[in-house]
Amino acid sequence: MEKIATSTWGAVAGVLAVLWTSGVAVAEQPRPWEMGFQPAATGIAEQIHWFERYTLWFIIPITLLVLVLLIWCILRFRASANPEPSKTSHNTMIEVIWTIGPVIVLLFLAVPSFQLLTAQYSPEEPKLTVKATGYQWYWGYEYQVDNPVSFDSVILSDADRAALGKEDRAIYPRLLAVDNEVVVPVGETVRLLVTAADVIHSWTIPAFGVKMDAIPGRINETWFKADREGLYFGQCSELCGKDHAFMPIAVRVVSRDLYDTWLAAAATDLPGANKALQAAVYGGAKDKVASAGF
Repeated sequence: MEKIATSTWGAVAGVLAVLWTSGVAVAEQPRPWEMGFQPAATGIAEQIHWFERYTLWFIIPITLLVLVLLIWCILRFRASANPEPSKTSHNTMIEVIWTIGPVIVLLFLAVPSFQLLTAQYSPEEPKLTVKATGYQWYWGYEYQVDNPVSFDSVILSDADRAALGKEDRAIYPRLLAVDNEVVVPVGETVRLLVTAADVIHSWTIPAFGVKMDAIPGRINETWFKADREGLYFGQCSELCGKDHAFMPIAVRVVSRDLYDTWLAAAATDLPGANKALQAAVYGGAKDKVASAGF
């Protein structure tokens, strides 16, 4: 019995190790009871997370100080304890403190804030340009390459899961998964041109630290450079109508070789290219992929 238990736990550990080191395990999406940000997948997202932690060192003490002052004023200057209130109208020292203090705090916040803004608006030379167009209620994508690739990305319905090989809800969660993901290479700067065809939408991937409004008649530009492979999810972040909640965004980050192979095939056969990419990412052989309904 002990040998069986040992071998069983060994097998479990082996499976977990494979999942941990494979692309399957890397999928950033909202988690139940999540209190913080999703793990950062870009350098910009890491800077945003650092800045959030940095500002807490100012926000928490200031909040506590204001709370203490309010309590002290309530107790010290209540009518029963202070029946004859002071007639003092000015206090030079207090006015100097509450003027200089906030200025110093704002300077400590402004400098790293400007540094973050500078980084956000100073991309490296992009290797790829993708245009994202928001519609009610899905996204259209155009790859601006020699052999253009364009497709629509619609929320994944339960009826289509089996046909697309996306039945695993841990990888392809409800309300976040789509039929066609955006595919980009890892470690390369992607320029994203964002617009809309009807009303204002917003293209957002939390793990990338990217959020850009899609405005009809206008093209906004943003960028990202994913540092690790995986499948990343976002949603339209601008209220755009009755199906606003059903307008997800999914980006699959893969190696340069897999991306080149997918791009070449997607120009003529997008469904086939997606199926082949899924098989390559999740380690399935062609015969296994076919038997799984891909």
